[in-house]
Amino acid sequence: MPSSSPLGENAVVLVDGSGYIFRAFHGLPMMNRPDGTPINAVFGFTKMLMKLMQDLNPSYVAVIFDAGRTTFRNEIYPDYKANRSEPPEELVPQFALVRQATDALNLPMIEMPGFEADDIIASYAKLAAEAKTDCLIVSSDKDLMQLVQPHVQMLDPMKQRPIGEAEVFEKFGVSPDKVIDVQALAGDSTDNVPGVPGIGVKTAAELINQFGSLEILLEQAETIKQPKRRQNLIEFAEQARISRQLVALKNDVTLPYSLEGLKRPETDQEKLVDFLRAQGFNSLVVALGGEAAKQPAVAATADRPAEDKDAAQGPEMLPPPVPEEVEYQLVTQTAQLQDWIKQATAQGFVAIDTETSSLNAAAAELVGVSLALDAGKACYIPLRHRHPSADIESGFDFTSEQTEETLEQIDFDTAITLLKGLCEDPSVLKIGHNIKYDSHVLGHEAHGTIRLHPVEDTMCLSYVLDAGRTERHGLDALALHLLGHQNMKYEEVCGKGAKQIPFAHVPVQTACHYAAEDADICLRLWMMLKPRLAKEGMSIVYHRLERPLITVLADMERHGISVDRAFLQRLSHDFSIRIAALEKTIHDAAGEEFNVASPKQLGEILFDKLGYPAPKKSKTGAYSTGADILEDLAAQGIDIASSVLDYRQLAKLKSTYTDALNASVNPRTLRVHTSFSMVGASTGRLSSSDPNLQNIPIRTQEGRQIRKAFIAAPGHQLISADYSQIELRLVAHVAQEQSMLNAFSQGVDIHAQTASEVFGVPLADMDAETRRRAKAINFGIIYGISAFGLARQLGIGRSEAARYIGAYFERFPGIQSYMDEAKDFAKTHHYVQTLFGRKIHIQQIASSNQAVRAFAERQAINAPIQGSAADIIKRAMVKLPDALTARQLDAKMLLQVHDELIFEVPELQAEQAKSVIIEVMESAHLPTLSLSVPLIAEAGIGHSWADAH
Repeated sequence: MPSSSPLGENAVVLVDGSGYIFRAFHGLPMMNRPDGTPINAVFGFTKMLMKLMQDLNPSYVAVIFDAGRTTFRNEIYPDYKANRSEPPEELVPQFALVRQATDALNLPMIEMPGFEADDIIASYAKLAAEAKTDCLIVSSDKDLMQLVQPHVQMLDPMKQRPIGEAEVFEKFGVSPDKVIDVQALAGDSTDNVPGVPGIGVKTAAELINQFGSLEILLEQAETIKQPKRRQNLIEFAEQARISRQLVALKNDVTLPYSLEGLKRPETDQEKLVDFLRAQGFNSLVVALGGEAAKQPAVAATADRPAEDKDAAQGPEMLPPPVPEEVEYQLVTQTAQLQDWIKQATAQGFVAIDTETSSLNAAAAELVGVSLALDAGKACYIPLRHRHPSADIESGFDFTSEQTEETLEQIDFDTAITLLKGLCEDPSVLKIGHNIKYDSHVLGHEAHGTIRLHPVEDTMCLSYVLDAGRTERHGLDALALHLLGHQNMKYEEVCGKGAKQIPFAHVPVQTACHYAAEDADICLRLWMMLKPRLAKEGMSIVYHRLERPLITVLADMERHGISVDRAFLQRLSHDFSIRIAALEKTIHDAAGEEFNVASPKQLGEILFDKLGYPAPKKSKTGAYSTGADILEDLAAQGIDIASSVLDYRQLAKLKSTYTDALNASVNPRTLRVHTSFSMVGASTGRLSSSDPNLQNIPIRTQEGRQIRKAFIAAPGHQLISADYSQIELRLVAHVAQEQSMLNAFSQGVDIHAQTASEVFGVPLADMDAETRRRAKAINFGIIYGISAFGLARQLGIGRSEAARYIGAYFERFPGIQSYMDEAKDFAKTHHYVQTLFGRKIHIQQIASSNQAVRAFAERQAINAPIQGSAADIIKRAMVKLPDALTARQLDAKMLLQVHDELIFEVPELQAEQAKSVIIEVMESAHLPTLSLSVPLIAEAGIGHSWADAH
C-alpha cells in the first residue's frame, strides 16, 4: 500500500457499490469465466475498486450496496420504482461475486434490508460532517448530490471529476441543501417519483430560488402568474410533498459500525490473488506482481458455453489502464515534424487523426493533424488555428498570451508536403478511428489531394469483432469500455450551445491535448484489438471485406452525385400545393381546422369528435395515431385516415428530400456528398446519412420522381446495377430447397413458382394477386413474419395467413429446417455467421422475456442471409474500381443502396462499363464461395437515377 494518500489522514471514503456494479455491467462487453458464469460486471467492478484504492489509499472506507428493491419508501408510495425492470439475467449471478470481490479486497462492506445504499451513505456522511471529518462519496448518482457540504464532497469515478457545490449548482441550479426540493417538484421517471406535472428541473430551480423552499412555494402557489403552473402546484401539492419524502435521503439510519469501525484493514495479497485467478482476471493478477492463470476470462465469445473451443481460447478483454502521465508534444516547427515523420517511417506504423472545421467531410477544412507513435507518445500539428473572430461570442477567456500562442504553427503548404510523403508511403501503416473520414478530408484538392494508404481502422476492427455485442464503436465509447479511460470531450475545449467556438479558435496548447489524445487512444485500441482478429477467426472478414472498402467509400463520398436543383424546387412546390389541398380535405372532413401534423390534435378529432374506433391511450393520455392505426381505419373505408396518410407521406418527402437535398448541395462541388457508415448495422449492411439516400421510396410515383433529381454530369450517364432477388437466392442455397434451386437455375419467376407450389395454381394460369401473396410470403418468411404480420400485409384474416405459412413450410421443408438450425446454432454459440465467416452476435437469444427472445430468433434466421448479401456487394465494390481501371474506363462508383450500385461514366463508355459491372457483380462471391444458384445482376443506363433504374 502506498505510504502517502491524497486524502486527509482520517478522511472517510464511501463507495456506492451498487452504482459501480451497473456501470461495469453496461460499460463492458459480455465476459464469461471458463465455467460459463458471466463476469463482465465483476471484472469492471474489481478493476475500478482496485484502482480507486491505489489512487486514494484511504484509511477509512466502506463499500455500500442495496440490499433489495423494497424499502421504507414503498410504504410511503407503493409505486416507488414500480416501473423498473428486473435486472438482466446475465447480471443476477454477478451480484454475489462482486461482494466476494469486495471481501477479497478486505474492504468493509455494508448493506441493510429496508434501506437503499444512498441512505446508509447519507447517514455516514452526516456522522462525518458532525465530527468535522472529511468524507468523500465515490459515485456519480445525482441523488447523492444533496449531501454535498463543507466536509462532504463527491467523486465521479468514471470521469475522475470532483463534485462540489459548484458542480451541484450547475446540475440543479440550486445549492445542495435545496436539491431535495427541486427533485420533489421535477420528479424522476426512473424511480417513478411523481413530482408536479409540467415542471422540469430548470423551472423547479427557478421556483425554489424565488420562494426559498418547497413548503413556502406550495403555501404561496396562488401567487404564481402562469395559470397552468399555478393550477398544477395547487392541485398536486400533496404529490409534491410525497415526492419530497421519497427523494430525501434518510440520514439517521442505525448503522452497524461507527466511523472508527470503517478503518481499512491491510490487504491480504494471497486472498486477493486467489480470487482474481479463480475468475480468470489475468491482467489484474499481473498488475499485482503475480503470474497469470493458464485459462483467462474470455470475452463475449464467452457468451458461448465453456466447451466452445473458440471461447476457451478467447482473449481477456482489458489491457492495463491508460497511465495518467503522457507525452503529448505540440509541433510548431518544421524540424519537429520532420523528426516525427522520421520516427514513424522507421517503425512502420503511426496513428493519425485530423481536426477539421466540420463533421461533414466534403465541406470540412483541415485545422490540424495529430500523430501517435506509442502508448502515451503523441503530437499535434496545428495548421490553421487563428485568432477568435471579433464577431464570435466566445465562452472562453483568451488572454493575449494564448492569442499569440494560437498563431505559432508550421506553414500550411510546407506541413502538407511533409505529411503527404508520410501518408502516401506504402511502407508505413496509417492507423485511424473512422479513418474513412480522414481519408476523405485529406483527399481534398485544397489539402494536397493526399492519398492515405495503407490504412487500419479501429472502428472497423471493433465492428468486425463485436458487432451485435455492442452498438457503440465510437472512439470515446471504446476508450471507456475497453481502456477504462474517459476521453476529453469536444465541449470541454470548444464550449457548447450558442457559445461554442470553432476548433480553429481553440488555443493550440489546449487543442494539443485533445487532438493528441485521440491519436494516442486510437493506437492503444489498435494494439488491443488487432491481435484478436486471428484468435477469433475474423482476419479474412476484416482484411478482405472491411479494410479495403475504406478507401473505396472515401472516394465515393468525395465524388458525390449531381442533383437537378431546379427540378427539386419545382417538385417541392408541387408537393406544397398537394399538401395544402390534402390539409383542406382533412379539415373539411373534420368540420374544423386543426394542426394535422399534431398527433394529439389528430387523435382528438378522429376518436373524440368523429367517434371512430379508438385505440388505447398512452400514459400521457393521448391517442396513438401511428401509421398502423391509420392504415386500419383507411382499410375500413374511412377517407380522412387515407388523406392523413397521403399528407404525411408528401410532408416527409418534401422535408426529408426535396427541401433537404437542395440544402445539402456542396457549394464548392455543386454535388451532394452522402456519408456511408460501415458500422450502422450488425449484419454488415452499409447505411448513409447527411443526407440519407438509402430510404428514398421507390414503390410510389413521388419517390420515383425524387430519383429523377439525381442526374449525371454533362457528357456522362448514370448506370444503376443491382442484384436480382439476392436474399431469396441465398435462402435457396443455405436451405438447399430443391424446387427453389431449380426455379433460380432455370430462370423461372420465383414468386410465381412459390405461388404455384403453395396455392396449387399452374404457372400458365398465374394471376397478379396470387403472385403478390406469394411474394409477401417469400420475403416475409426470411424476416420471421408472423401470421398476424402477414395478415396485416395482405389484408386477410389471421387464420388464413397462418394456413398460408403452414402450407409454405409443408411445401418447402428445407426452409423450416434452415430456420430451426439457425436458431439452435445461435442458442448454442450466441452468434450466427454469414457465408463468408462474419460473426453477428445475438445477445438476447436465451432471454427469459418471450418477446425479446422471439426477436432474437428472427435475427438468427435473417442475419446470415442479409449479412451474406451485404458481404457479396462489398466484395463487388472492392473489386470494381480496379476492374474498371483495367479496362481503361473512367467510371466512378457514386452510391450504394442496399443491393444497388450507382456509377457515373462518360457517355461513350457506358455500354462497356455496364458489361464490366455486371460481370464483376455476378462473380463477386468467387473463388471464396460456390453457390448452388446463379447470382444475377441487372443494370440500366440513363441521364437520371430513375431513368437508369
